[in-house]
Amino acid sequence: MSLVLIIAIITIGVSLQANQNIVLKEKLLLYPYRIHHDKEYYRIFSHMFVHGDLMHLAFNMISLYSLGTMFELQLKDFLGESNGAIHFFILYFLGGILASVYSVFKNQNNPSYRSLGASGAVSAVIFASIIWNPSMQLGLMFIPIPIPAFLFGPIYLAIEYYAMRRGGTGIAHDAHLGGALFGIIYVLLLDFEKGRQFIDLIF
Repeated sequence: MSLVLIIAIITIGVSLQANQNIVLKEKLLLYPYRIHHDKEYYRIFSHMFVHGDLMHLAFNMISLYSLGTMFELQLKDFLGESNGAIHFFILYFLGGILASVYSVFKNQNNPSYRSLGASGAVSAVIFASIIWNPSMQLGLMFIPIPIPAFLFGPIYLAIEYYAMRRGGTGIAHDAHLGGALFGIIYVLLLDFEKGRQFIDLIF
């Protein structure tokens, strides 16, 4: 069984359970105030397994499965079966953790701020896959034609940055950007030539 499928199954199971158990959900949320004042550091990791609703969960897991399955196989082909799985594990979970760092520091004294979801981790996988496969075509639900990955990436980042600066969306755009940045850097550390290929396609 692939690592992507294992992650998806566990995340779906925990999310569905947490949506039926408000006490459990509250314990797993990213809650910077509790992290800072009550030393509940596990929340930096646990929030990746809970989602706001079925749409949020479905979007993240479909995105993860669609691009993550291919990228996991590519890492295993490039690094070997075991090393490829280890690197995918690091990419996903460390990407999700680091994607939340900005929110944790910004909101450490804000008792009303809470966040949840695997969006930062999924964003790390998506952008690692984009840098690794810049010429692949990406289909989006609201755009009827496929978009080359080397165009989708910069457009997506620009939209997320604008939305983060504007605020008021109720979405953790900073986590999306943080995860994306981590995914890009991770691929460049593995194979810097992938970055050159990406730039060549743009220009």
